[in-house]
Amino acid sequence: MEISDPTEYELLDSGQARKLERFGRFVLSRPCVAAVWNPLLSTSAWQNADAVFDREGGNAWSFRQPLPETWPIVVDGLQFSLSATGFGHVGVFPEHRQMWKKMESVLRVEKKGAAPLQVLNLFAYTGGATLAAARAGAAVCHVDASRGMVARARENAALNGLESTPIRWIVDDVHKFLQREERRGTRYDGIILDPPSFGRGKSGEVFKIETDLIYLLEQCARVLSEQPRFMILSCHTPAFTPLVLRHVVGRMMQTRGGRTESGELILTGDPSVLPVPSGTFAMWAAEARTA
Repeated sequence: MEISDPTEYELLDSGQARKLERFGRFVLSRPCVAAVWNPLLSTSAWQNADAVFDREGGNAWSFRQPLPETWPIVVDGLQFSLSATGFGHVGVFPEHRQMWKKMESVLRVEKKGAAPLQVLNLFAYTGGATLAAARAGAAVCHVDASRGMVARARENAALNGLESTPIRWIVDDVHKFLQREERRGTRYDGIILDPPSFGRGKSGEVFKIETDLIYLLEQCARVLSEQPRFMILSCHTPAFTPLVLRHVVGRMMQTRGGRTESGELILTGDPSVLPVPSGTFAMWAAEARTA
């Protein structure tokens, strides 16, 4: 399947606790609690959005015109199939593209003349980081507890011509999966994880970031290779600031050398549009190898 005439993502405006975004052919208005400023665009521009999502009175979309069941978009050169979900998500988080670029820069340097690096993507959703890693030459293990999300990620891989690349598609609870990988002796050169504030595994397992994150990172540390190349942690939980993520990732990797950076995940658009903070990240990267 090929996407005809794909178009890009664009942040159009934000303010009064909302964001206005163009996802391919459609403009969506959705909540954004961080956008406490006033919008730049006119009221009519906002009213012309194709769809509006609200959480007040229950999660619900309202449509100026019906959206198709799925539609295409391109984010950072990667193609995705989108749909409006009952949670207000559409199938991609464009704020993660800055992390894809950082990861790809490591992978592209490392792959020269060497076997593919082994990358593990946990809470992998519809596969943005998986596709970016595969595009850069890595062998990827994609893990998510939702069978539907894994199916959508496989569709996205096919859209990008990556269906024949070495990607393992796993539907499982991350804790149980990591326990098995440790017993098997499977090791990874890079790990990406974007845990939710709260989630349930395929058998009803409960994940709470406040109580489960440190144990999860300890599990990740046990499946890293002897010479890992990177570790990326991101989240959208308000209390987990860049400094918090920097501390937990830095502690996890403190015996490995390298360096840890942290910051905000940011949605951006035209230079005249105010960037919108949309989560946090910390990334550890090993020192560059020398010949």
